[in-house]
Amino acid sequence: MARPIRVLISKIGLDGHDRGAKLIVRNLRDAGMEVIYTGLWQTPQATVLAAVQEDVDVIGVSLLSAAHMAIMPQVVQLCHDHGIPDVPVVVGGIIPEQDHEPLRKAGVAGVFNPGTPMQTIVEATRKLAADYRAKRAARDTKPDLHTVAGLARAITLVVEDHADLLPVDLATPPANAVCVGITGSPGVGKSTLIGRLAREFRARAKRVAVIAVDPSSPLTGGSLLGDRLRMMPTEPDDGLFVRSMSSSGQSGGLAPRTADVARLLANAGFEIVLIETVGAGQNDVAVREIADEVLLLLMPGAGDAVQFTKAGVVEIATGLVVNKADLPGADNTIRELRETLDDARPIWAVSSLRGEGFEPLCDWIEQRPRAAAPTR
Repeated sequence: MARPIRVLISKIGLDGHDRGAKLIVRNLRDAGMEVIYTGLWQTPQATVLAAVQEDVDVIGVSLLSAAHMAIMPQVVQLCHDHGIPDVPVVVGGIIPEQDHEPLRKAGVAGVFNPGTPMQTIVEATRKLAADYRAKRAARDTKPDLHTVAGLARAITLVVEDHADLLPVDLATPPANAVCVGITGSPGVGKSTLIGRLAREFRARAKRVAVIAVDPSSPLTGGSLLGDRLRMMPTEPDDGLFVRSMSSSGQSGGLAPRTADVARLLANAGFEIVLIETVGAGQNDVAVREIADEVLLLLMPGAGDAVQFTKAGVVEIATGLVVNKADLPGADNTIRELRETLDDARPIWAVSSLRGEGFEPLCDWIEQRPRAAAPTR
């Protein structure tokens, strides 16, 4: 089965309205595509870096700021500068007809106005993606893991079960990285917490890679990969690599080949590899098989003594984090955990919103023994 088309949708500029962009995202997802949405107030630089890391087939930019003649040529040039000159770039917004042809001459592959039928956008995206994949397949060589574009392409080869085309042997366990799985129920704040962790580790001069897994539709196979919008720094950072993956219907909270991708990132020199699972239920425990450590995120009022003693996701955690600790009830939750678990596993209280409590958590992660690479 062919890998779903990957599209990045970015809202560049200071416009605070993204209803139209979200409508596009939903329709592309419902058409069976994997859609990475980076959110509001993006820059051309951050947009292109995200597109490179995600190894997308199409870049879509939403603009309502009347700056399309300045921004879009910059996006096209940045694609050339970052080693993805052939990726088609399209733009949607209120764009005067007389600007369509100059944009195309500047390298923009498609221009869509608010009245463009959604089916036209979907079909155009499919054709652009198919043409791009054919062009890339004709010139594919072994990717260079020392470049962002090369590493991103290598991840795609792993996902497509073509690890034999890589310049490294994934069976070789990297000795300089720690892999941490981060799991918890939907809405507990995994993505925001990972963003805070990444910033803290970058301040400590650690290279950080994130694998963010989101669910795929059981009906269309499409998915909205929106976790990176809570992790992206305001300025591009070569020491932070974020790759979004779809669960592709796999149970357990992970995506196919997650372990291989984590091993590849470690081999590429990232010292901290963070794996965010799909919003987990009690039986989603696959992350324990591929990570050196597993952090279970909870929030105030998340459960009681009975819930905390059930087998499953609580049982496989090597550390527990009470997130949103600025909310009422955090002290009661921590006390209930300590009394119920009655073991040596550490428990931290953090507030991702306020950036509080992260130093001891990062200290603990840094002190973890560098185990062999994931085996699954």
